[in-house]
Amino acid sequence: MIAGNVAWSAIAASDLLLLGRRGAESVAAGALAINLFHALLIFGMGLVTAASPLIASERGRRRNSVRDVRRTVHQTLRAALFFVLPAWALLWECEAILRAMGQAPDLAREAGQLMHGLQWALLPFLCFTTLRNFIAALERPVWGLIIMLAAIPINVAAGWALIFGHFGLPELGLFGAGLASSLSSCFLFFGLLAVILLDRRFRRYRLMGRFWTRDRERHRQVWTLGLPIAITLGFETTVFNASAFLMGLIGRDSLAAHAVAIQIAALVFMVPMGIGQAATVRVGIAYGKRDPAGVGRAGWLALMIGTGFACCAAALLVLMPRTLVSAFLDLSNPANARTATLAISFLSIAALFQLVDSAQAVGAGVLRGVQDTKVPMIFALVGYWVVGIGVGTLLAFPFGMAGVGIWLGLASGLGAVALLLIARWTMRERLGLVPD
Repeated sequence: MIAGNVAWSAIAASDLLLLGRRGAESVAAGALAINLFHALLIFGMGLVTAASPLIASERGRRRNSVRDVRRTVHQTLRAALFFVLPAWALLWECEAILRAMGQAPDLAREAGQLMHGLQWALLPFLCFTTLRNFIAALERPVWGLIIMLAAIPINVAAGWALIFGHFGLPELGLFGAGLASSLSSCFLFFGLLAVILLDRRFRRYRLMGRFWTRDRERHRQVWTLGLPIAITLGFETTVFNASAFLMGLIGRDSLAAHAVAIQIAALVFMVPMGIGQAATVRVGIAYGKRDPAGVGRAGWLALMIGTGFACCAAALLVLMPRTLVSAFLDLSNPANARTATLAISFLSIAALFQLVDSAQAVGAGVLRGVQDTKVPMIFALVGYWVVGIGVGTLLAFPFGMAGVGIWLGLASGLGAVALLLIARWTMRERLGLVPD
């Protein structure tokens, strides 16, 4: 699960790497579009994440359940479709949305060009995520990793060809970057679907059979469990998106530096995210078996592993910031000097919040395993938007700390959410979250 998340983040990072060859301005415009797209993408991913604890708990109750697992996958895919249709309409108006947020007109125009190619990636990626959650809940996630690793060179080749006009294709610039991502997402979905239809261990679930059978109760369960997860992830993602838009108000160098630093931090975050996803499955199976001791073992072990990784990640960000930034920007180019300096300063703060970032990611995962999603949603609202954006805006503007202030605000918000989630996990039996 961790390796699959890193591969997914590498696909997103490759887009910025290619745009970085066009200059810091292309990176800034790309960051605006990608942040807006990811706000809706992460919301949708939260919705379809409901499949993982539902399937895991069902397998805990009945190890060889087929019909209920298949119906959960079907209803999750239908929920994804219902979400994507209005999301496409919203993303089509990317330029107008960014202008309304006060972004520079030329950056908003270029971001809109990228979005018109990128937005079509939403549905195939959510379908891929649903299938990946399905095989992960069956404790066989390796095929998701293999398909994602195969998609990285496909995305790079498609982006190189469509952005710069290689291999006899027209030079499409930013629109080409978005289109390449859409093609890669289609490869992810159809590639994993082919594996599921051919592999005998998955084939017995007959996922393509009776797809349009109505199951209102299961559809309701997907939305009841998935919507709070989606809103929680939405609060987390949009606080980072809001920080990007605030950076745009500070200056183009700050925005480009933020895009680079946040992409590096996102790569690091894929590890605790994967630990949290695995914990959801392991805790969910124990929850379905009505095994409180198994729930506790799976959850605490995940939190310990996440904490150990966070210490290593913090050391990496402190010791090698210039090396990491150089992957995105040409440090020998004087035009990039200011952007690189800011990115390095942001990474120093990212190193500080690795522990709390890991704790909140894994903490949310273990609580999802016991199907506790509504209260963590409230924690996310308070932590990210009241503490995170409140402190960040105060430090950035009235106190004159600019981009550094925004990053300190992000650290504060992550810390608040982590403390609340761990406290709730510690009191899970007292709160009646775990069956006797």
